[in-house]
Order: sequence, then structure tokens, then C-alpha cells
Amino acid sequence: MKRFDLELSVGLFMILGILCLGYLSIKLGKLEVLGSQGYEVEAIFSNGGGIKSGSSVVIAGVEIGRVKKVSLDDYQARVLMDLPFDVKIQEDAIASIKTRGLIGDKFIEITPGGSEEVIGPGGKIRDTQSAVDLEELISNYVFGKL
Repeated sequence: MKRFDLELSVGLFMILGILCLGYLSIKLGKLEVLGSQGYEVEAIFSNGGGIKSGSSVVIAGVEIGRVKKVSLDDYQARVLMDLPFDVKIQEDAIASIKTRGLIGDKFIEITPGGSEEVIGPGGKIRDTQSAVDLEELISNYVFGKL
């Protein structure tokens, strides 16, 4: 009987440990299991510049959402972003691809506009700025094209 109690307690401990590990993985990885609780907005960039699915979407230095999907659409990068319902993006907002530090992660920064009209679910940010290609800038400087 004692052996059964020991095996049962070890089994319950292992199950509890696996559940805790799964919970931490989801929370620390900022994954969504039950779907998003927001709306999708898209932006089209002439150069994706290393942006990838899961990258941050930032307004005024505050992370508000994530990049859901990056795809090629008519030789341009089509970026689908997932934003919470409480964040309203103006129709004349500007989306630009930025880098954290000199060679850090890429993220999308949204600069709010002044328009009264907001972009609804499934809407599109029309004004975009692609990422600055540091390698191209250096080569232009070295070869005297600047």
C-alpha cells in the first residue's frame, strides 16, 4: 500500500510540474493559446527588413501588439498585426520598421496621426516606412554614392 501511495504522489508531482512548465512556456513566450483578444490591421512595406511573425508592435515606446503574419504580396511585404480592442489607430497613422539598438530585434512602430477617423478591424495602415538597410548605407558611403 505504501508503494502505491509513493507512486501516486510522484505521478501527481510530475503532472503538476509538466503543467507548470507548459504555463510558463506560454506566458514567457507570449504565445496565444485560445486565440487573440483584439483585431487585425495590415500594412504593406516595400521592404520587410527582417520583420517576422511574433515581433512587437509599439506606440510611444509601449508594446501594444504583435505581428501575426508576414507574407509576400505583389513583391511587397504584407504584415498582419494583432492589436487589442482598446487601442485605436488613426487613419493617417504611420507604420515604420525599426531596430532595437544597432543590430537588435526588428519591431513595428506606429506613429499616431491626427485624424478623427480610426482604422477598424481588418483595416489597413496606408502610410509605411520600410526598414533602414544599414549594409546598403555603409556600402553607399564607402563607394562615394552619398
